[in-house]
Amino acid sequence: MSATATVNMPGVSETGLSSKEVSQRMESGQSNAVKTSTSRSVKDIVRANVFTLFNGLIFAAMVMVLLTGSWKDSVFGFVIIINTGIGIVTELKAKRTLDKLSILVASDFLVRRDGKNVEVPHNEIVLGDLLWIRSGEQIPADGQIVETWGLELDESMLTGESRTVRHKVGEQVYSGATAVSGMALVKVNAVGSHSYAATLTAQAKVYKKTVSDLNKGINTILKFMTFLVVPLCVLLILSQVHAVGGWNHAIATGEWRGAVVSAVAGVVGMIPEGLVLLTSLNFAVAAMRLARHNTLVQELESVETLARVDALNLDKTGTITDGVIAFNRMIMLDSAADADARRTATQALYDCCNEEQPNGTGKAVLAGLQSQGYKPAPVAERVPFSSARKWSAVVKFDGVWTMGAPEVILSALDGDYADVLSRVNDYANDGNRVLLVARSLPQSAASTARSSEGTEAADSPRLDSHAKPVALVLCAEQIRSDAEQTLAWFREQGVRCRVISGDSPVTVGAIARKVRLTGDRTPVSMDARKLPDDVNELARVLENVDVLGRVLPNQKKAIVEALHAQGHVVAMTGDGVNDALAIKEADLGIAMGNAAPATKAVAQVVLVDSKFSHLPDVVARGRQVMANMERVASLFLVKTVYSALISLGVVLTQIPYPYLPRHITYIGALTIGMPAFILALAPNTRRYIPGFLKRVVKFALPGGIATALSVLAAAWVLPNIMGWNVMANDADLAAQRATSAIILFVMGVFVLARVAQPLNSWRGALVAVFAAAGVIGAFIPFVAQFFALMIPTGATLLATAIALVSAAVIFALCLWLVPLAGHAVASVLRRHGFAV
Repeated sequence: MSATATVNMPGVSETGLSSKEVSQRMESGQSNAVKTSTSRSVKDIVRANVFTLFNGLIFAAMVMVLLTGSWKDSVFGFVIIINTGIGIVTELKAKRTLDKLSILVASDFLVRRDGKNVEVPHNEIVLGDLLWIRSGEQIPADGQIVETWGLELDESMLTGESRTVRHKVGEQVYSGATAVSGMALVKVNAVGSHSYAATLTAQAKVYKKTVSDLNKGINTILKFMTFLVVPLCVLLILSQVHAVGGWNHAIATGEWRGAVVSAVAGVVGMIPEGLVLLTSLNFAVAAMRLARHNTLVQELESVETLARVDALNLDKTGTITDGVIAFNRMIMLDSAADADARRTATQALYDCCNEEQPNGTGKAVLAGLQSQGYKPAPVAERVPFSSARKWSAVVKFDGVWTMGAPEVILSALDGDYADVLSRVNDYANDGNRVLLVARSLPQSAASTARSSEGTEAADSPRLDSHAKPVALVLCAEQIRSDAEQTLAWFREQGVRCRVISGDSPVTVGAIARKVRLTGDRTPVSMDARKLPDDVNELARVLENVDVLGRVLPNQKKAIVEALHAQGHVVAMTGDGVNDALAIKEADLGIAMGNAAPATKAVAQVVLVDSKFSHLPDVVARGRQVMANMERVASLFLVKTVYSALISLGVVLTQIPYPYLPRHITYIGALTIGMPAFILALAPNTRRYIPGFLKRVVKFALPGGIATALSVLAAAWVLPNIMGWNVMANDADLAAQRATSAIILFVMGVFVLARVAQPLNSWRGALVAVFAAAGVIGAFIPFVAQFFALMIPTGATLLATAIALVSAAVIFALCLWLVPLAGHAVASVLRRHGFAV
């Protein structure tokens, strides 16, 4: 058992389980332990990186080449093994980082054992434990209430009903519900997989393969490759056997080996082997980089969502402000009130805030009044504060005292209190959090404490319409020093920020002005109680609103839904249980490290140190991954396109394959593989827009077609010009393949330069370095011999130069003509009713 800490709580008669009973139940499996993880298991990581379709195809191709005895042409297989190893090591490192970080945000729970209250981890709660449920906590195991101090639960995650429910002694409560006010002592009667917690935790914490635009694009490429590679490989072998004189001659002379090697050259070229590796590698690296800034990514693939965010809903408390609230002063509404009246009202305010688990404002008021010498006084009955009601009340000998949001309380009272509301707005305009204290006479106490029917006292508390406003309470929050700078970054990046809070819209608006939420423009504030219920109408209203106050938990969720209806990708920050529904509904949920367990459970990202200033780095990291993956995918797909077209040309014209597998290994490493790793990790803040596959294909087709035409044209024309007999003379075939390899390399450099644009920075140097490396390598004897590279001389040099000039012209023409042809085809298809 982990170390426990003794905690002071209300006195109860029950002693709870003994240490021996706890040990017995732990051994018998009656604990709350469930299998959860913030990332994939080691087994899953190894399996995902090793057993892929691409690796299967490449392994099969490598075995085929090894069977021919040409081991140099099988080196591409070892490159894939190295790449896979890099992927496994990187993801394992990310897993260790994330698992360590997730411990920092794990919550402990308070149980009563051996007559003492001790804190234990979620997994060490056992059947029969006496469990304390405190405000802000998500219930970790099912149980029956033994004692209650105004416990009020949000069961929306279980029932979908947003209305909070008050529970009594003897009633059953279920894991997954969240305490919004009060507290209770519960006897646990279901743990582990037998409770709601198991399902909820599994859904919230397990690694999930998100169906994303990037994944769908890559999966489409995979499916295409599956249908293309196998039949093309068979056709290539048949064509190469035919090129050497048929099966009998190929088997008799051993030239079948060359046919197989040539076929594999085409297959290997079509496989974008590094694309899947780089995708998972990028997600893992992004997660590790964010972890160094105390940001926990609970779903690695949520980085794609980070890249697409264009609407950010911010909770004021704990995000823009540091959550530290200080009591300022209490102002009596009756200027003639004497000292006794002030003391009575102040004591009532203290008693209203003196709950078992007061919220931040309540704690601030208590701390301020305690410093003035105020202490708890007897209370006959209490209605604890609720974020849904926005008020609390106590019944005392001199009447019912209510404390809460001025607009809510005043709207329920008889009479005209416009002057009071005006004063509230004046104070709120200065950035104060304003509370109202109201009093009902003793004979009206039942109106507040009970429902209109007078039967369900604790279930439906109501305000007394005959109550009178007594005083205003002023509190203030401290604005985070990094808030203004962070919001300015989001404005520059085209992300629309809105502040959504349960506080007064006037107060929140004043804070929004101070942090320049909308730059030089004054932010537009609105009371959420005036929002329409219809989603489409709500969406239209939100387009012109920057600050929303008095927002209820279910309204926060509705706001996210309305933004979705307008096509926005929404991120939502929060720390309270009232934010959990909206965070779960948002495309990207971001919880603060000090957030309630329920909020952290449903968020994809947790800011462990609760610093709002980490958000730009979170969004920028996502944009970097997605924008760079688009570059990298384009680079890999060009190779797939030209390899497929060259293979098709070889099959149709029955010529020897124009280059060897080792050529494509050398060229691919220098113009695709190594540059792709660098480009994938480069800075990039471009906002991601859906349509990944369409853009990648649009980019890859011109370069792929140009490269294929250049290589095939050289393979068809050069033998006639140079007098090479490539069918019968091995030296002539080697010369042609070396020339084709040069053309392929130069075209690869052209494509790399196009992908790496703009070239007026380090990207230009990147292209120059790898181009130089390819040329220098050809002059190194060992490298040239191993990869079958030849430096052309004499007439061959002239022919190669002409072929390269022709290739450059073809490349330029394809960049112009292919998009025009694509637009023409798309136009024809649209005219015939096809969606393009």
